[in-house]
Amino acid sequence: METTALRELTTVDGSFASVCVDDSHDTADAEKQRELRWQATRAELADLGAPERTLAALDTAATDREPPVGEGGMFLVAAGDRVLVDEELPAPPPRAIARVSRAPFLLPLASLGTRGPRRLVVTVDSVGATITARDARGRELDTGEVRGQDHPVHKVRGAGPGHRTVQARTEETVRHNLKDVADEVVKAAGRLGAGIVVLSGEVQARRGLLDLLPEHIRERTEEVSADATAEDISEAAARHQLARLDQTAEKFRTESGRTHGLAVQGIEAVTTVLREGNAETLLVTEPGDTTVACGPEPGTVAATADELKAYGVDDPVWTLADEALPFAGVATGAALVRSDERLDLADGFGAILRHA
Repeated sequence: METTALRELTTVDGSFASVCVDDSHDTADAEKQRELRWQATRAELADLGAPERTLAALDTAATDREPPVGEGGMFLVAAGDRVLVDEELPAPPPRAIARVSRAPFLLPLASLGTRGPRRLVVTVDSVGATITARDARGRELDTGEVRGQDHPVHKVRGAGPGHRTVQARTEETVRHNLKDVADEVVKAAGRLGAGIVVLSGEVQARRGLLDLLPEHIRERTEEVSADATAEDISEAAARHQLARLDQTAEKFRTESGRTHGLAVQGIEAVTTVLREGNAETLLVTEPGDTTVACGPEPGTVAATADELKAYGVDDPVWTLADEALPFAGVATGAALVRSDERLDLADGFGAILRHA
């Protein structure tokens, strides 16, 4: 899961209330059941010490939303009088989650990430592209166009010097147009925190655009045909997500097997690389109820209080690792991956490093 869109959380002072609850609307008395589930979760948050203004903000988010069609869930994070994260989930969580802590509990968002990340759908031709931002369910969030020069963009038949000049000019115009598209795709992906770029449109334009995209965008790009349906796009996103999970697990295993490889596991090693800002990807399996020492900044985490003394933290706050470490990952720009049986990590945590 890309964490760029969650970065605002690291600027918030105070405690967070985190909620993940069944929001299904699939029975005759669904509305009453939704209300009862929410009231039970609200009461749990109140018992945990959530302030009344935070509960009021969560009330609004939980009760004013459109119910899903069939099964669904909702994930909310609030602090003060603001709801900072409000996500619909395609399936209810196995059980309701309510936490109040100095760090938001972000693992449900990654665990239920089968909903897929946000995506950019780019429909490109030789003149420009339509770029549509969609949420994990495929619903449109925003759309815009990038249009370049439309003359000359078509090659002409012929064999003389004039033909070659026109052909070269055409190729240069198309390349310039695609460069403008590539620049906007990079900007839009950053703004959205998009985990996947789905590329549609003319075959030659798609290939040309792929060549111009930076590697970090190209590696999360999937191509579909020009006449791809919404279902085709969703299937491409799902395939990409599963493939990335396989690749991440394989990269971790490979780096773990190398001397001085770019992979570590266990609380002590992972907190160290997070503190140093050297985690490219934070991997989590089953962390249990382990706690870690935390300083005033989200990225200041350690396995022991003594480790934080070098950073001027004399009175650390002890926080559950499954809250503190993902939050530290957000603060330091690490991607968050909730792994499954693909990996067996010491203490439930591992990291792929940016550099040795």
